[in-house]
Amino acid sequence: MPENGKNFAGLNVASFESRRGKEMAMIIEKFGGVAHVSPSMREVPLDDNQPAIDFANRVITGQIDIVIFMTGVGFNHLLAAIDRKVDKQRFLDSLSDIITICRGPKPVAAMREVKLTPTIKVPEPNTWREILQTIDTEIHIANQTLVVQEYGIANASLVAGLEARGANVETLHVYDWDLPEDIGPLAANIQKMIDGKIDVSLFTSANQLNHVLKLAQRQGQMEAFSAALRGTVICSVGPTMSERLRDLGYPVDVEPEHPKMGPLVATAAERSQDILVRKRQIRAVLQETTKAALNKEAPWYNSAFLKACRREPTDFTPVWLMRQAGRYMKEYREVRAKTSFLELCANPQLCSEVMCTAVEKLGVDAAIIFSDLLPILQPMGLDLEFAKGEGPVIHNPIREAADVDRVLELESTDSLHYVMETVKQTRADLPADMPLIGFAGAPFTLASYAIEGGSSRDYVNTKTLMFRDPGAWRELMERFVRAISRYLNAQIAAGAQAVQLFDSWAGALGPDDYRRYVLPYVKDIIAQIAPGVPVINFATGNPALLPMLAETGAAVVGVDWRIRLDVAWETIGHNIAVQGNLDPVSLLADPMELRRRAKDVLDQAAGRPGHIFNLGHGVMQQTPVDNARALVDMVHEMSQRK
Repeated sequence: MPENGKNFAGLNVASFESRRGKEMAMIIEKFGGVAHVSPSMREVPLDDNQPAIDFANRVITGQIDIVIFMTGVGFNHLLAAIDRKVDKQRFLDSLSDIITICRGPKPVAAMREVKLTPTIKVPEPNTWREILQTIDTEIHIANQTLVVQEYGIANASLVAGLEARGANVETLHVYDWDLPEDIGPLAANIQKMIDGKIDVSLFTSANQLNHVLKLAQRQGQMEAFSAALRGTVICSVGPTMSERLRDLGYPVDVEPEHPKMGPLVATAAERSQDILVRKRQIRAVLQETTKAALNKEAPWYNSAFLKACRREPTDFTPVWLMRQAGRYMKEYREVRAKTSFLELCANPQLCSEVMCTAVEKLGVDAAIIFSDLLPILQPMGLDLEFAKGEGPVIHNPIREAADVDRVLELESTDSLHYVMETVKQTRADLPADMPLIGFAGAPFTLASYAIEGGSSRDYVNTKTLMFRDPGAWRELMERFVRAISRYLNAQIAAGAQAVQLFDSWAGALGPDDYRRYVLPYVKDIIAQIAPGVPVINFATGNPALLPMLAETGAAVVGVDWRIRLDVAWETIGHNIAVQGNLDPVSLLADPMELRRRAKDVLDQAAGRPGHIFNLGHGVMQQTPVDNARALVDMVHEMSQRK
């Protein structure tokens, strides 16, 4: 019988397991699922593998210092390739005299079968990152000849990391992957997916996904299959598999704590019913929302702002300002004198009023709803207060792994109805051709507020939880992913034409930590936003994060002032639009200096389609309104296309 609470309850579960297909089917059925298992690949040994023979001889003659075995089947294929060509026992004896590194338990088991013990065993989740981290703590590889036994295609990230540490790196290719000789079962599973007969999809290797997509492409079903796959509960065995799914634009709904087949199925059985209900609800909303977003007859569709989001040529560079409705405006201060900040955020009429006043005063090309990053935390069980003189305070912060269970799922946006009413009211009050931007805090920033209990200088509590308990961190981030995706799509359905993710505190992280602990979750959010709606991904504080902001699938990357715009755009890639990046303090300068600085930003953009002029952060409280208006006029005038 399934473990308590872990039951598919009759859901149809597709798996693409090859060597262990029967075992996978049995586990799925044990947990109450209907198994649809189809082999997706087979290993094809290389004929007359002379490089493998040369490698074995170099090991014997002492020319190789370190070997990394990535797979057990690869180790076995290597022995088969050198059989009768090389003295096998001499090779094994020589191998035992050098440093051998095994990526996971399977190459360890393969080595033990021939009475060898690896020098180093890489811990779970056995990705290339763990390989590099293990090497950093165990051995020095500078100036050493290191061979990586690869599987399928070479892992460029691993090779680059090894080379950066000074090793002389070579790769050894011992087998290829191909589709099964009988593709019938795999083709049948693809068709079941397209026909809506699959509820849950299990992936245990990146090559499975590659081959499923290869066959779908060959059969002319790629688009239909991809859409259908996104509608299932997508389950990944571990970080490497998840990274491949996200790279191809598929959200990861389930990833077990331990990257093994059994935990994968058990975790999927426990969570799939709830996830499937949420995905189907969201899908119904998205179908209607997408129709509106792609309506080319809408007055706002060919606005300068949205054309820039799509990297289409515009008559001038569009401009809007983060925090363009705020304390620097007299009208806003008058409203705030009569109500608290949270009360203002909960009053759609007043929110629309302060934003529409700002739009009219400044002459900007887009409006953004008046709200805040943090109200989403309240229905998730966090006690939020905007304390006078202190800013936002969370009175029940998350400090231990067990506290994550207190964070409630945002099952619907009903509790945030006032934000959706703000979108509707602002949309109704704006000129019909003025685009409206919705927004949300990014998961790291929301998590930081929830853990620190407010703003922070060093984020020590956030990083401590992140580093000490990756499982608790993942659970927290996944809850924010689901909440933010639902929240942004609800804003779009209510009338927003674009959305922005604000990652105000991401600059506290270095690139490696951002890639590991944040990037996957931002990718998941953006993959779930209504197709056709531009997403602006904005993180401030660390320009080194820009390449990863570009990997998220966002249409636009926001850039702060800590890097030149031309350098940033080159780093991001000219196939993505950019937003930014005037230093907000420039608005306190005299008009000539302000004009010079604005021209610098425009000159760096060089008139390339896809630039949205903005500040590198929000308008400061000390800013004269006349300066903000002058900036908008300057940008329009200086960027006018002849």
